[in-house]
Amino acid sequence: MSDRPTPIVRRANEIEYAAVDAAEGLRRGVLVDDSDGAPNFAIRRFTLDPGASVPKHTNEVEHEQYVLDGSYTVGLGDEEYEVSAGDSLFIPAGVVHWYRNEGDEPGAFLCAVPNGDDAIDLVDPGGSDDSGD
Repeated sequence: MSDRPTPIVRRANEIEYAAVDAAEGLRRGVLVDDSDGAPNFAIRRFTLDPGASVPKHTNEVEHEQYVLDGSYTVGLGDEEYEVSAGDSLFIPAGVVHWYRNEGDEPGAFLCAVPNGDDAIDLVDPGGSDDSGD
């Protein structure tokens, strides 16, 4: 018997997307995570509708992101950046970040994070405790 994880291939039509409570217009699909036997990282795909925004928040774990579609604004600390398809981001643990799609097209991005617990803290008052990214 081997202790190695079993490889998987998951087709796009097998991914279920769910709304993220903290941000109307944001949906998350888990592509691969520890429930699939991936020992270290999870990869998720997010979509951000036109007019949608994600409130300022921090996470206990780092995030690596890759923009797949559209263009939108990402806030990182005290700076804002316009990102579009092909751009990559590194968001260190504890850095305040947020998203805003002021365009007419949906945005989509991949987000890789370490498996395990991640506390999410909203910076803006009056929000939910689950930002989802």
